[in-house]
Amino acid sequence: MLLPHLISFLLISLLRLSTAAAPSAYEVLRSHGLPMGLLPKGVREFEVDGGGRFRARLDAPCTAKFESEVRYNATLAGTISPGQIAALSGVSAQDLFLWFPVLAIRLDDNASGIIHFDVGVVDKRLPLSLFEFPPDCTPLSSSPQYKLDQDVDGKAAT
Repeated sequence: MLLPHLISFLLISLLRLSTAAAPSAYEVLRSHGLPMGLLPKGVREFEVDGGGRFRARLDAPCTAKFESEVRYNATLAGTISPGQIAALSGVSAQDLFLWFPVLAIRLDDNASGIIHFDVGVVDKRLPLSLFEFPPDCTPLSSSPQYKLDQDVDGKAAT
């Protein structure tokens, strides 16, 4: 009589382990020593593989305000490792009225309180304190000036 109950218990335990929730995007950022506010509120899907390559999906392209504006596509991708995100796509930062794609994000040592946004031509340094919490993200206007309505694969965002 005990054996069937033991087998049932083991099967239920294994099923619970296999369906355990994957870590959220914000938990993955924290586990790599990065602030949660690098991604806006509203990440709907998040996948990360063993090599640190990730893909995050938002409902729609949006803009968040820090010291300047940051635009997020509906799909973001990159490679996360301790203290940095490399090969980033789907994020742009404004500087002097121009928009630059953010190629990488790197954290200085925690004592400096500085985070770097690599936009190719310049390394934009921002206070780490701006990124403590996920920012609100305002959906982009449908005006033609915004061309961020495509995901990282070049397909129209849904």
